[in-house]
Amino acid sequence: MQFTQSNLNVGELATGQELSIPVYRVAAKDPSAPSVFVQANVHGAEVQGNAVIFQLMKQLEAMDVRGEVTLLPLANPLGINQKSGEFTLGRFDPITGVNWNREYLEHSIDIPAFYQQHCHLDDTQLKQQFRLALLASCEANLANPWGVTTGKRLAVTLQTLAHQADIVIDLHTGPKSCKHLYCPEYDRDSAKFFSIPYSLIIPNDFGGAMDEAAFCPWWALVEHAASQGRKMPVPVAAFTLELASQERIDMQDALVDAQGILAYLSHRGVINNKVVPADMPRFGCLLKDYKKYHAPKGGLVEYLAQPGRPLKAGEPLANILRLDCYGTEDELTSLQLEQDCVPILHFASASVYQGTELYKLMTNVFTIG
Repeated sequence: MQFTQSNLNVGELATGQELSIPVYRVAAKDPSAPSVFVQANVHGAEVQGNAVIFQLMKQLEAMDVRGEVTLLPLANPLGINQKSGEFTLGRFDPITGVNWNREYLEHSIDIPAFYQQHCHLDDTQLKQQFRLALLASCEANLANPWGVTTGKRLAVTLQTLAHQADIVIDLHTGPKSCKHLYCPEYDRDSAKFFSIPYSLIIPNDFGGAMDEAAFCPWWALVEHAASQGRKMPVPVAAFTLELASQERIDMQDALVDAQGILAYLSHRGVINNKVVPADMPRFGCLLKDYKKYHAPKGGLVEYLAQPGRPLKAGEPLANILRLDCYGTEDELTSLQLEQDCVPILHFASASVYQGTELYKLMTNVFTIG
């Protein structure tokens, strides 16, 4: 089995040059098998997902792939090439300042009206018609006679590919981070397949990210159908995998994460090969219990709590050094929290303003498995 390669146009530069990115695809052998879309590098510095896609391709070439698989590395050429010295700044659209991963389209489809028009269809036909409606909504947005922003054009073009799949996986990394997974509330059992120790269980609230753009419309359709007495599973699964820290490539670690994705695809019947999930403890928390800790003062930060290592209440989180206060009690401030937690990521720089988001931490942690 080999992948075919094509190029996807996602915009144009001021000089008129076309922005295009490679797309790799395997056609379905079994039309009833789920289809998959995996993308990486929507944020410029978050490059590890490309290594995971590489390892996925190497593994899949030797496997019996039943469902269509579409892989899209290097998803944001503008962000990837937005450099300042040795650092990649490509997290925000430099024109609008909007996060590249918050530009996806929230559809304005009238779910009750759609369902009333199509409720006579069986589940497969209803799914086909709703997918066509989502794709038509994307097409209409891109054809807006007033135009769309650079970021919105990129995002909705990617979203058009994602809406053609039953499984959507978006690969990211954090600044200084441990691995963690964003998993829909209705699909939390799926977290046990990925090679990731921590999962954030997210509700059906659209916040602009790809995973939400993929599953929220379907969840809304299923909930409305249930209110009309019809039970049906949510047809689309979507996950965001955070693959540790940005600005790094680790091929061996990428293979571990590729194996976790393959374990999930094996479970779903996308591949006809048996891939067993990694034997590891897995923990989760609800998104509402995922807390941000902001710097109480400006200064230079010594990050003491390591991402992925549980922190007991009262244990040191960080120190803030203030050389302008040398010789006073404010020269070195120790920071602690009043509850048990798991630090997941921290700010990349040691130099911070007052109010900078220093850490993101899981609280009220529970076991998944």
